[in-house]
Amino acid sequence: MVINVKSEIKPLKKVLLHRPGRELLNLTPDTLEELLFDDIPFLEEAQKEHDRFAEILRENGVEVVYLEDLMAETLDQNEGLRETFLRQFIEEGGISTKKYKKILFDYLNAIEDNKELVLKTMEGVNLKELNIDQTNSLVDLVSGSSVMVLDPMPNLYFTRDPFASVGNGVVMNKMYSKTRNRETIYADYIFKNHKDYKGNVEFFYERTNPSHIEGGDVLNINDKVLAIGISQRTEPDAISALAKNVFYHSDSEIETVLAFDLPETRAFMHLDTVFTQIDYDKFTVHPGILGTLRVFEITRSKDNDEDEVNIVEMEDTLENILEKYLGVDVELILCGGGDEIVAAREQWNDGSNTLCIKPGTIVVYERNTVTNKILKDKGLTVLEMPGAELVRGRGGPRCMSMPLVRED
Repeated sequence: MVINVKSEIKPLKKVLLHRPGRELLNLTPDTLEELLFDDIPFLEEAQKEHDRFAEILRENGVEVVYLEDLMAETLDQNEGLRETFLRQFIEEGGISTKKYKKILFDYLNAIEDNKELVLKTMEGVNLKELNIDQTNSLVDLVSGSSVMVLDPMPNLYFTRDPFASVGNGVVMNKMYSKTRNRETIYADYIFKNHKDYKGNVEFFYERTNPSHIEGGDVLNINDKVLAIGISQRTEPDAISALAKNVFYHSDSEIETVLAFDLPETRAFMHLDTVFTQIDYDKFTVHPGILGTLRVFEITRSKDNDEDEVNIVEMEDTLENILEKYLGVDVELILCGGGDEIVAAREQWNDGSNTLCIKPGTIVVYERNTVTNKILKDKGLTVLEMPGAELVRGRGGPRCMSMPLVRED
């Protein structure tokens, strides 16, 4: 199977990354909020940090593939697809005038190398790059020469969010913000057209669906149970629709979806920012969600009605709920050791956003010293990576990785 992910902890064999590129250079203080950043990363250092992340994965037997490479290969393999992709990309970029559609298409299509083209679409296009005669257009005259005609996509290095690997299929996401929703176009083209994936990947959700869902909210508890966060970025309607597709319209083995209702805050934007599995019986958790978290069990309707699902609120502790589905005693390890100030600081810097590459072996940011020491004291193998620049986008090792294959 080209996609095989039925766990958060089984040995990771293949992972999708995106190396931060020139899209970060098109962040400005005025566009930070719109583009979902809290600060502007230093690109060269961010790339060094990301390269170390990829190196750690390779050192541990993980095959690393890059989004930009797979997309370029997809265009190389399919004659005529490049033009189709560009026209759709320009349309989804919000370009409405016939004039600019043609100018942008001609500009991008003139880039001969497909990888260079893909990276340029990620970077964004500035008006001054197009060499337009601005003397006869009111819009152009008042716009100045430094307006982004196509916005950059600086969040792309968080490859976890545009889609989610679930079993042998994918959840292709409709993302929360206009800024990020364009990111899903690359995976959509790859899985539907790349020779390795075309016809071999089942879609449990499509990017054209109306309700928002993001990959950081999707956790594979095991081959039978899927956990999804109801968060700032994932809506209940999307979870219900996904559950119906999985239960009634797919070959998935999943029998239960657990919906975790999170507070809607920037700090808790996704389930994996406050809760990740790191071993057979261990999870990291931000103490701020304990006591307020509500969990709902979603299963097939009793009469197998394809328009309905059965939803029950789980009146129990998080440990007991997890133990019910995992069949082992569960330990929750608190980010920051439960200290209110440390937990808030280290969770903000993704102390709970760990990537498990095999049971008990996790990749973390080195900066979260208190949480990391606790994890080491618990007997876990903690692989620390630099992240002073990468973390400015508010995402950790799990956010920056999309597993494609894990051992069963």
